[in-house]
Amino acid sequence: MPLLSEKLKVPRVKLARLPTPLVPLTRFSKKHDLPTIWFKRDDLTDTNASGNKLRKLEFSIGQAVSEGATRLITCGGTQSNHCRATAIIASQLGLKSHLILRGRPDSPIDGNLLLNKLVGADMTFVNASEFEDLDKLYAKADAHYKNRGETTYQIPLGASDEVGLWGYIEACLELKEQMESLNLDFDYLFSASGSGGTAAGLIIGQQLYNLRPKIFSSNVSQDAAYFETKISADIRTWQKRYGHQLDESQIEINIEDNYVGEGYGIASKPVFELIQDLARTEGVILDPVYTAKAFFGLISELKKGRFRDGENIVFLHTGGIFGLFPQKELLFQ
Repeated sequence: MPLLSEKLKVPRVKLARLPTPLVPLTRFSKKHDLPTIWFKRDDLTDTNASGNKLRKLEFSIGQAVSEGATRLITCGGTQSNHCRATAIIASQLGLKSHLILRGRPDSPIDGNLLLNKLVGADMTFVNASEFEDLDKLYAKADAHYKNRGETTYQIPLGASDEVGLWGYIEACLELKEQMESLNLDFDYLFSASGSGGTAAGLIIGQQLYNLRPKIFSSNVSQDAAYFETKISADIRTWQKRYGHQLDESQIEINIEDNYVGEGYGIASKPVFELIQDLARTEGVILDPVYTAKAFFGLISELKKGRFRDGENIVFLHTGGIFGLFPQKELLFQ
């Protein structure tokens, strides 16, 4: 089946190593008496610029390149996986990057922030109040670089807009073909949600490519109402921009809203214990900001008896390993 993005001639720069593996957590599932959980290993899209953001950036940066951009401007938390991936890819392509980061620089510098600095990204640190007015921050950075003769392209938080949605729209066909090759019927697909773009892309792709599993997203910030609004708006904007109408009656947004904990980037002791358990049982590493919280939510719900009707469940491993290092002291409490 041809990709819709190719049919519509959507700009794209091939960045990710695809397809990513789809592998069963046989030992972990047996150890905890669970249905078979499979990991879609999108942490393996690359080594340095790894994770789900790379799929989105293929289209966001593809659009930027098509418009002649020389400078990518984006934003995120101090340990943002998206910002790290953007900075690394900019360097690989001979572009420059500017990152608007919420929070203070770590001391000593570590994780994603270390990699940003290593590849030469320009960074501005702002407090939470300032970060709420992203339009103002983007405009200031944009004006600064345009005054220097640079051509800028603004990528939103998490590359989660109608352009970035293509990354996981097209991932649905990849996943469907893998399921068919395994001759397995999957019932549920789970992922973490930090900015909504991965979930929105999966929801669109599910309809376009007739992907069977029911999609659930575990928010790691904000609340369910926020993500329902954000995802719905992104889907509407995508339809308008690309002129492709979906069956609105078939769009279903399912947000697991009980595992944010104390807030974004703050994980509890049981989450860190799960990171250790999975690492020692399967050799798979989760991060405490996104994947471990979402996976903890899935395991918790399974232990309560939910989703037990599914013989095979897919969890989208969206990467984030570098975010583990700044919190290493919490791993072995």
